[in-house]
This record gives sequence, structure tokens and C-alpha cells, in this order.
Amino acid sequence: MTVLVNARTLGWAVVLKAKALNNAVRVLFLSWIALVFPKSIKTWLVVVAIAIGGWYFVHHRTLERRMLASGPVGEAPVQQSTREKAFDVGGFRIQPVASYDIRAKVLSTERYRMGREAELSPVDFALGWGPMSDQAVLSQLQISQGGRWYEYRWDNQPPIEPGMMARHSANTHLIPANSSVKKDLLNIERGQVVRLRGMLVNVEHTDGWKWFTSTTRDDTGGGACELMWVTEVVVE
Repeated sequence: MTVLVNARTLGWAVVLKAKALNNAVRVLFLSWIALVFPKSIKTWLVVVAIAIGGWYFVHHRTLERRMLASGPVGEAPVQQSTREKAFDVGGFRIQPVASYDIRAKVLSTERYRMGREAELSPVDFALGWGPMSDQAVLSQLQISQGGRWYEYRWDNQPPIEPGMMARHSANTHLIPANSSVKKDLLNIERGQVVRLRGMLVNVEHTDGWKWFTSTTRDDTGGGACELMWVTEVVVE
């Protein structure tokens, strides 16, 4: 028996079979996604969580060892009057207020990339000396920075009198004098003991914007931070 098949009919049959095959493959693929992908995501999330937890644990222990190894810093910052004249950096007028030499433990660092202040000062250091460089005290404090501020908190009773904390620590806005000093500052980490030399300065922009330094170690609140032009960095 001879079967006659119209060519157009045969073409449509092939197309329909191809579509059916594609649909079948699509269904199988979607089924595989539904079965396998969520499990893979869960496994991936677990691996990432373990990795982050492990990194945090190792990093935290490293910081603790560094804080203990660096020991307390006995001397207070040295501030003296200066006759240095004002100078310009870009559109900023830098007015020296006092020479400043500080050896301290780095309690925290905070990087800044945005804002008028960041054009001059890319990083703040929370610095501690005397009792605020003693790990027996620091271990009972939660120290943080943000928005150009530095704060410390404690649970229950303060480890030392709060006024002593203020007088032996400072949030310092650091203005590097050159690219080498900037690189050194950005490589410093919490727990290290550093010596910074330079000047406390006031700053004014040509458009009238101003930024002033504190000149005493016992003030708190707005305007209590030191604004330091850093010419030398020594990491111990």
C-alpha cells in the first residue's frame, strides 16, 4: 500500500514534534532547577556563613592578641605653641595652631571617602593612652566610630571613671601631608601602637567652609576632635 503524505502536513508534523521536544526539555530543566538549585543555594549559603564566621573569629582573635601584645602607652600627647605660617592645599587654607606629637594605641579606625572633610582627611583614628590603652579597661568597652564621631559604651559599671576615658582618648581627624604619609595611615590597624607627629590645624575653604581643631584633651561632644596635619608616622 502506498501512503501519500502532503509535504506541508509533514512539515507541520516535524515542527509540532520539535516543539513538543523543546517543551519536554524545558519541563525537565525547570524540574531540575526546582529540585537542585534551592539545595545548592542552601549549601552555598551555609559555606559562606561558615567562611564568614571563621574569618570573624580569626580576625577577632588577631585583634585581641595585637591589643594585648602592644601593651599600655604611658605618655600623654605633647602639644606646644607654633609659629608656623598658614599655607594652602588646593582650595583649602591650613592654619597651624600647635605642634602635636602623640604616641598612642589605635582603638579604632574609620575610612572616609565622601564629603568635604574627606577631601582632606581620608581616615580618623580613635587613639588611647594611659588607662585607655590598657587592655584590662578596653576589654570592657565597646568602641565604635562613624560620622566623624568616636564613642565607647560599657555594660553595667564603667571600668574606670568616664571623665578619665575622655581625658585619655581622642578621635583624631588625620590630614596626611603627602601620599607616603597617607599610605602609611591607611595601612594602620586597630591594636597597633603608633607615633604621629605634625600639627593641630584649623582649615578654611575659599567658599567659606571651616573646620576647627580641639586644643584640649578633656573636652567632649561637638568640636572635641583633634584635626591633625600629619607629617610623620611611626608604627611600633
